[in-house]
Amino acid sequence: MKEEIITNKILNWYDINKRLLPWRKKTSLKKKQYYTLVSEFMLQQTQVVTVIPYFNRFIKNIPNIETLAQFDNRKLIKLWEGLGYYSRARNLKKTAQIIIKDFKKSLPNNFLDLKSLPGIGDYTASAISAIAFNKPIIPLDGNIERVLKRYLYLKKGNQIQKENLIKQKKVFGTSKRSSDYAQALMELGSLVCKPKNPLCNRCPISKKCKSFKLKDFTLTKINKKNKEKYFLLKVYKKNNKYLLVKNTKFNFLKNFNIFPMQELNSPRNFNQNLNFKMSNMNMNIKVEHNKVGSPIPFSNWIDPKKLKNYTLPTFTKKIVNYLESYK
Repeated sequence: MKEEIITNKILNWYDINKRLLPWRKKTSLKKKQYYTLVSEFMLQQTQVVTVIPYFNRFIKNIPNIETLAQFDNRKLIKLWEGLGYYSRARNLKKTAQIIIKDFKKSLPNNFLDLKSLPGIGDYTASAISAIAFNKPIIPLDGNIERVLKRYLYLKKGNQIQKENLIKQKKVFGTSKRSSDYAQALMELGSLVCKPKNPLCNRCPISKKCKSFKLKDFTLTKINKKNKEKYFLLKVYKKNNKYLLVKNTKFNFLKNFNIFPMQELNSPRNFNQNLNFKMSNMNMNIKVEHNKVGSPIPFSNWIDPKKLKNYTLPTFTKKIVNYLESYK
């Protein structure tokens, strides 16, 4: 009975307060499944506000799974440009091709089948199952985890382990409106139960929330240390153009155009010029200007004044902007 009360309160709140997001539009079942697939790939490690314009442009150019399966790779990356984590775009296309070939052009509704697709892990398979197919599953994204931790006042290391959170989420119960309920919990975490300064006066379940009763909203996190990496970035310039190479050397930004780089192992007296955080890596970069010598394989020259004309990762663009601002 308690679970039903929680579920109804959250759904009633959602019906009144939910955002009008482009992937939530009322449409055919097939389109809903496609929109869910695309949006969930885009939302991996990216915020909703950032994703919205990319999603709209993507759907305008690639309206269905058949088009996606055959879409030109270069144009696909151009549409994704700026979202980062480009392997998501490549995996999304691979997934579309497998769906066409092995699943009769329809997104599979079986959890294990979904997990077998490129770029889809436990969370994304859970989210698609709930949102696209109305399965009674609560996917644990960062927003729902936050609501759960505060509602039950989970602070200790063993309490906030993923395995325990999966067990504890049963407190939220289930609903026949599983698709809406999964999104309602995500929305509650995003709009109300914020990481800092939660808006408890707007929360439909605050009266039963242990953190609210104790007036302690601090969240305990499992600290994941980024690996410290050091790189020497080589700049070659000719006729006001910069030389880039196709990256076949590093796992990050593979097959993209980057400046020639080499990794240094624990260098001494390392005076960095730039710092980037990429995935689980803290990149410390020292810039070295070089004279053009013998030809470098798989290289090309770019005009910094025409950056928009090139398909480049944000990483490379930021370095170009840095070099241009200090020339």
